[in-house]
Amino acid sequence: MRSLSPVGSAPPERRLLDRVRSAIFVRHYSRRTEEAYIYWIKRYVRFHGVRHPRELGRREVERFLSHLATDARVSASTQNQALSALLFLYREVIGEPLDWLDNVVRAKRPARLPVVLSRDEVKLVLGCLTGTAHLMVTVLYGTGMRLAECVSLRIKDIDFDGNQILVRDGKGGKDRVTMLPQSVKKDLTAHLERVQGIYRLDLVRGAGGVELPQAFGRKAPNAEREWCWFWVFPATRQYLDVMTGQRRRHHIDESVLQRAVKRAMSDSGIPKRASCHTFRHSFATHLLEAGYDIRTVQELLGHREVSTTMIYTHVLNRGGKGVRSPVDSL
Repeated sequence: MRSLSPVGSAPPERRLLDRVRSAIFVRHYSRRTEEAYIYWIKRYVRFHGVRHPRELGRREVERFLSHLATDARVSASTQNQALSALLFLYREVIGEPLDWLDNVVRAKRPARLPVVLSRDEVKLVLGCLTGTAHLMVTVLYGTGMRLAECVSLRIKDIDFDGNQILVRDGKGGKDRVTMLPQSVKKDLTAHLERVQGIYRLDLVRGAGGVELPQAFGRKAPNAEREWCWFWVFPATRQYLDVMTGQRRRHHIDESVLQRAVKRAMSDSGIPKRASCHTFRHSFATHLLEAGYDIRTVQELLGHREVSTTMIYTHVLNRGGKGVRSPVDSL
């Protein structure tokens, strides 16, 4: 016989991380934000001997942030991400408005110029890539998308007739439109024909489709098995969704392309420390070199402020700040 709880007794308090996930879900934060916040909260709690955050205060937060900077030697952006996670924990989850957190000094990110590949270097790297990796890097360079935006593309986001790609839920939760390069259309069409074969095989095997955005998934649960919602770059394997108990297919993991680009950079012999994001930097720089308006480039990149896009004017192929050296006139 099932035991009953006494009338009026409070239900057991949910585990801290479950409460964090619920708070993130309600606010419609991205999965990447959830993963980052969970990681830093776990690390913060373990750093202080698995004590509950309610027992910790300003001194413990500052000790943890100092540890990240001095012992772990993390970057300024990483330290600020950890601070954001702790701000969310105390304000939104625990419900303790700690005013002193507003006075914790955020680390300043150093002003560094982005690594940019020349057009010839981009061709060289692409020549070291094959298959899906080649197509994805071509899309990154040809559209200026971020890696996370590229891997999460869905079939419905590509408009072949309109020569454009709709980037949904980009950084900051914003949608934007970028171009679909003409030179990519043929290879992308052939790729999608192969992807449709994977999609149909999943349906035959009774797979549960793909993950949908939270709100839409509740309104149209059957849409998860529709072709328009399938991934442009699906993963090679399915996974078991612990929430639904269904076999599903996610998009390709970012690390797959990151490793491919790292190998291609090594094979190319280019003496630059480049990554997938380098092709976004190169896209913007080469557009400005071609004479396109900086406001247009800003919209294509999805920058909130034009000052963010201005950094590419400092890496144009015109020497230091575009100034002609006097030695060239001798």
